[in-house]
Amino acid sequence: MENELQGKINQLSMMEQNLQNFAMQKQQFQAQLMELESAEKELEGSKESFKIIGSIMVAKPKDELAKDLGEKKEIIIKRIESFEKQEAKIKEKADALQKEVLEQMNKKENA
Repeated sequence: MENELQGKINQLSMMEQNLQNFAMQKQQFQAQLMELESAEKELEGSKESFKIIGSIMVAKPKDELAKDLGEKKEIIIKRIESFEKQEAKIKEKADALQKEVLEQMNKKENA
């Protein structure tokens, strides 16, 4: 029983690490989303538009650039939503596991 409890505690620790990794990755995507939204706003008010390709800037029609930004934005939003779903599943499993661990620890103390 002691090994089983230790295994669950280790599993819970790994879930916490996964949650922290998901949070960091989600933050990176949220930062990219903010950059894309900022670029879209700048594009709306500009007369000329350029796209950076490698180390050069190339003139590009405004509507094409807006379309590119919109597509990138959709992809980032889907990734963020995916991370949120995965986070929710892991949190749910972690909560259930934590409850099991606490119950087993309480039984052990009361025995």
